[in-house]
Amino acid sequence: MIVLLGVLVVILGFVTRRNPVLVVGVAGIATGLLGRMDPQAILAAFGTAFADSRSVTVFAVVLPVIGLLERYGLREQARTLIGKLGRLSAGRFLTVYLLVRQITAAFGLNNLGGPAQTVRPLVAPMAEAAAERTGGAKLPDRLREKVRSYAASADNVGLFFGEDCFIAIGSILLITGFVNSTYHQNLEPTQLALWAIPSAVCAFLIHGARLLLLDRKLEREMAATAAENAYPLPDASKEAGK
Repeated sequence: MIVLLGVLVVILGFVTRRNPVLVVGVAGIATGLLGRMDPQAILAAFGTAFADSRSVTVFAVVLPVIGLLERYGLREQARTLIGKLGRLSAGRFLTVYLLVRQITAAFGLNNLGGPAQTVRPLVAPMAEAAAERTGGAKLPDRLREKVRSYAASADNVGLFFGEDCFIAIGSILLITGFVNSTYHQNLEPTQLALWAIPSAVCAFLIHGARLLLLDRKLEREMAATAAENAYPLPDASKEAGK
C-alpha cells in the first residue's frame, strides 16, 4: 500500500499548481522507489511508457494543417454552415456533438475529435454562431468564453466516457492485465466494456441536459446585457459632482 503514496504526490502537485509534467514525473519516480525499483528500472519504465504512448503526440502533426485551414477561412465557413441550420441552437448542436463524440470513441475512433483539431476550429465557432443567431445579437466576450468552455466539455465528456466502451483502449487493457496478473482472475476486456456502457449513457443524459440548459442561460444573460446597454447605470463620479 505504501506504493500508493505516489498518488498523494500527484494530488499535492496539482493542488499547489505545479507543472503537470514535473508532478507526474516526480510521482512516477517516487512510486518506483517506494516499490523498491532501482533507478535503471525506473528509467526503463519511463522509456517503455513513452514508446507505447507515442500516438498521444500525433495531434502535433496536424496542427500546422489546422493553422493553414483557419487562415484561409475554416472558422468563417463553419459559422456560415451553422447559420443555414435555422433551428439548431448552441445547446442542441453541442448535444449532437456530444453524442457523436461518444459513439465514435466507443468504436475506437478517438482521433476524430479533440480540442486542437476539432473544437477550436470547428465546434466552438459553430456553437458561437448558433448562439448569436438564436439570441439575435453578438455574444459578449464573457458569454463567448462560456460557449467555448461548454464546447470543450462536450468533447472531453464524450471521449472520457465513450472510450471505455471500446475493448482495445489502454485503460481497459491496463485494468484487465493488472487484475489478471495480480489477483489471478480471468477478466475479459469485453466485460469491462459492457459495464462501461451504463456510465456512458448516464454521462450523456446528465451532460446533455446541461448543454440543453445552456440555451436558457444564454438567453437570460444576453437579455440582461441588452438591458444594461439600453439603460446604462449613471456614473457615480458624475452624480457626486452634481
